[in-house]
Amino acid sequence: EYMGTSLARRRAIYCSSPMAAVSLDDSTMRSLSLVKVFADNTHMINGLDFTSDGERLVTSSDDESIRVYSMETGEQTQLLFSKKYGVDLITCTHHSNLVITASKNESDWDHTLRYLSLHDNKYLRYFRGHRAAVVSIALHPQQDLFLSASLDETMRAWDVRDHRCMGLLRLSGRPAVAFDPEGLVFAVGTGGSTIKLYDMRTYTKGPFNTIRLATASPLEWSSLQFSPDGESILGSTTGDPLFLVHSFRGELLHEFMGRKNESGWPLRASFSPDAKYVASGSENGAVCVWNAATGALVRTVSGHPDPTVHVKFNPRRMVLASACQSLGLWSLPSY
Repeated sequence: EYMGTSLARRRAIYCSSPMAAVSLDDSTMRSLSLVKVFADNTHMINGLDFTSDGERLVTSSDDESIRVYSMETGEQTQLLFSKKYGVDLITCTHHSNLVITASKNESDWDHTLRYLSLHDNKYLRYFRGHRAAVVSIALHPQQDLFLSASLDETMRAWDVRDHRCMGLLRLSGRPAVAFDPEGLVFAVGTGGSTIKLYDMRTYTKGPFNTIRLATASPLEWSSLQFSPDGESILGSTTGDPLFLVHSFRGELLHEFMGRKNESGWPLRASFSPDAKYVASGSENGAVCVWNAATGALVRTVSGHPDPTVHVKFNPRRMVLASACQSLGLWSLPSY
């Protein structure tokens, strides 16, 4: 609901949240500190997401576990396993106990997406069609729809209430997908440093705009995210570059410098809820924070012994989650 409402409504929701009591500026972000570390997993965490109310954090891992954490108590509250299929890219839905998961298995035999009830660890629906690993999932901000993008170079559209694929786009390269805050437009990052914008109502007719970044070599996208006001798109890659582009004009606003990714990790990035800051992990285990307006690197702080692939801001609380094999929670000293 938060991301799918009008801009005025989103501001009202934000102002009523605990996050609104904190004025984010460069000085405040420099005081962001690691307040808790969970070393529960035996393999890398491959997905993390917050529920829309910001009260819970869910993670998925290569050790086939799903863990749920309370943001009120700062403790793990639930542990589930997906031994048969593995689990990857866990994504919260509009229903607090229902999540979408991708498959993760060593033999690479299954690429089904699943609709899972955390309440009783039962699969409610299976979404079949991809022929290679799913590397990006985007939930519609208002409706029970989602997009999935795969290394089979396709994007598929789904309704969680129906196992059948609603639509398909054929792409090139490693893809990434994201919805705009209203759910009217979605972006697809494709090969050749390209981002294509589609109207959700007419996407089968092709993109209505194509953004091409002038880069020294072609990029592979690891994640895309629209800013909360919908005016810019944050694009993270499997290399060092991290880009901010204007959603409508397509111009490059910033190339954020400072993170390291020489080994090609699919590092993901996140906007703060007020869109003032951008955070990403780094190959060396650091967490980097930039000012979204100026592009300046505000903070680089060590927090993990391994590559920090996943970083995400809580939508309602002044909390930042980061993950390698361990999970870190960051906040302000006085928060």
